[in-house]
Amino acid sequence: MNSGFTGFPKAGFDFLEELKENNTRDWFQAHKKRYRETLQDPLLDFIQAMVEPLAGLTPHFVADARRNGGSMFRIHRDVRFSKDKRPYKEHAACHFRHGLGRDVHAPGFYVHLATDEVFYGAGIWLPPSDALYKIRRAIADRPEAWSRVIEDKQLQKMFGGVGGDGLLRPPKGFAADSPHLEDLKRKTLFLMHRSSPEAAQKPEFLPDVVKAYQAAMPMMHFLCKAVDVPC
Repeated sequence: MNSGFTGFPKAGFDFLEELKENNTRDWFQAHKKRYRETLQDPLLDFIQAMVEPLAGLTPHFVADARRNGGSMFRIHRDVRFSKDKRPYKEHAACHFRHGLGRDVHAPGFYVHLATDEVFYGAGIWLPPSDALYKIRRAIADRPEAWSRVIEDKQLQKMFGGVGGDGLLRPPKGFAADSPHLEDLKRKTLFLMHRSSPEAAQKPEFLPDVVKAYQAAMPMMHFLCKAVDVPC
């Protein structure tokens, strides 16, 4: 895979480390050029490099390398309703969402870069109640199909299984003896592969991510079918 992407520079992780100690608007503005050169621009390069391999997996998910409004998450935190008033996220991230999805609550792929953890995966994060009900209904009505997803050898090898926070009790309308009860209780269904900052600095990081996304496709097909979008 010859994408031109050679890995995320160590300087970007150094920036994030210093941001933890200096999470103020004044400090960030004084180091904004450094942020763009060491973190934002390499992430945009990564997103652009994902366009072709992602299209090879599915034509319905978007890698959009715009500085604003594309696949890259903003580094600014929304502090309006939070007690934590730090203005900036202390990680960088991008998501490749479904072309029909309006926001991150649609099925999608994700990459997270921080000084203490790097991970990537796929799934659906806190979907609205109607979409979550459709997914639960699909799992309950097609238990054999869901079994094939979660028992897929490549999925198990790459991710170890499906994760995501869930309810303590069965959701309304689903019996306590339903097959796959733990998955029915989930409010998020996500596959996550943990990596490291050191691995993210190497050219092999891109094909490693693509390989993980490929292993996630059985679940992505199931989720997309459940919420009535193509995959």
